[in-house]
Amino acid sequence: MTTTVHSKQSFPEFDVSKAFSAFAVPGFNVAALMAAQRKNIEAFTQANQLAMEGVQALARRQVELTREALDEAPDFFRELSQPGAPQDKLAKNAELAKTSFEKGLAGARELTELFAKANTEAFNVIAKRMTESFSEMRDVASTKAA
Repeated sequence: MTTTVHSKQSFPEFDVSKAFSAFAVPGFNVAALMAAQRKNIEAFTQANQLAMEGVQALARRQVELTREALDEAPDFFRELSQPGAPQDKLAKNAELAKTSFEKGLAGARELTELFAKANTEAFNVIAKRMTESFSEMRDVASTKAA
């Protein structure tokens, strides 16, 4: 038994303002409401796009940092296995550990900053749209009052 799943569904055009024209409420601007909702959807779409780009940049950088660490691993282990006096080996091992820790910390900080930047950009799009939406509501209310 074979079933076919269609990835795209076709929906007929639906004009809300026509559908509700028979139920007109005096002073209620359906066109303004629909325009505002369209802008809201556009803002959420843009915020989602920015968030996805941020996640992709974060993932790319994580891969780069991992690749760098793996490329440096043979040198690290070679240094650890070099013969020498115990005090010298201990000092060298401590220095290598410190360097590795600092690189890891710098990488974590960079990833955190990338994540914060992506969140901030997406949040700013939504915050801007909310501010615009409140202004639109104010303008519609002042138009009704006039």
